Amino acid sequence: MEYEEPKFFHVMKYAEAADGDVVDMVSGNPDWEPPAALREALSEYATLPSTEFQYPPSEGLRELRESIAARRNVDVDRVVVTNGTGEANYLAMARAFERDAGSEALLMDPVYPYYPGKTELLGGEPTLVSTERDGSLDVDAVREAASEETALIVLNTPNNPTGAVYDIGSVREVVEVAEAVDALVVVDEVYDHFDFTGTFESALTLDSDRVIVTSGFSKSMAITGFRVGYAVLPNAHAFPAKARHMLVNVAGSRPAQYAVADALDATDADYYAEAREQLAERIDAFTAGLDEAGAAYTRPDGAFYVLARFDGFPGTMANVKRLIDEVGVAAMPGETFGTAREEWIRFALVTPRAVEAAERLAEYFE
Repeated sequence: MEYEEPKFFHVMKYAEAADGDVVDMVSGNPDWEPPAALREALSEYATLPSTEFQYPPSEGLRELRESIAARRNVDVDRVVVTNGTGEANYLAMARAFERDAGSEALLMDPVYPYYPGKTELLGGEPTLVSTERDGSLDVDAVREAASEETALIVLNTPNNPTGAVYDIGSVREVVEVAEAVDALVVVDEVYDHFDFTGTFESALTLDSDRVIVTSGFSKSMAITGFRVGYAVLPNAHAFPAKARHMLVNVAGSRPAQYAVADALDATDADYYAEAREQLAERIDAFTAGLDEAGAAYTRPDGAFYVLARFDGFPGTMANVKRLIDEVGVAAMPGETFGTAREEWIRFALVTPRAVEAAERLAEYFE
């Protein structure tokens, strides 16, 4: 396959080189503090004996895997700790393709671009499947697209970039489609702590041997640089995924896993609730600014992204660069996320300057 620079990096580099002040709404890097227990655990780790500075178990520190398993109500042997949710998705998608059950992956459109990228890296063929206008699952479209060549169906809920939270009944129907065509369903739940509706339900509750759930702590603990994710796999797929993980990475970072394990046990629900409240306030303020700008937009039920469309200003790379140069706001072009939202622009609300960005946009487009 041919490789090209990811558009995220391209936009970020363009914004960094801009002459004026630019509000970064490109990447999903949380701007709030990580749990206090995480900093304390890192400090403690520095005092441990040198034996603790060596390789951890390849599948992840036992105490972290046990904490994940307890929270997910699964057997600990089904859990593998990965280098971020990105590697968890890679391992899960690889399992789907290496079963000789087909080479096609069904991906929901709009789509997080790393899913089709990983599909192609693994030798698969991505097929984009339309979703409902609000970003929710169109089960009939999935059913119509599925065939004997379908080895994999990828879901992401809460969703990036639409903010949709998938109804568990719809996810169940997609799993039934997968069973009919011998496919696996990978459900990326990395934004599970950012559900503003109270309706999110993990796909693990379906207790299906077709479902692999991936997640991580980059977003929920505001530690994207730590690269601690995980996959929960059915028993039949857990060992092959762990073997691939060992061959690709040997192991993950021991200090990062140690700190996350400590913080996971010590951090109460208030920490996550405060992050949600802060984001809800930003969503209100940012969408109010979009109203002033006369834009159409999606109001997220989960995650922390807003898609917006401005009349006569389609979401192309050229127009995103115009916003950087003329408005001082950096966002992602809709064309990055498949075909369904090519006219739109995606804004990440993980910046304390979200209100300022909305004001700039309102002034530019009014």
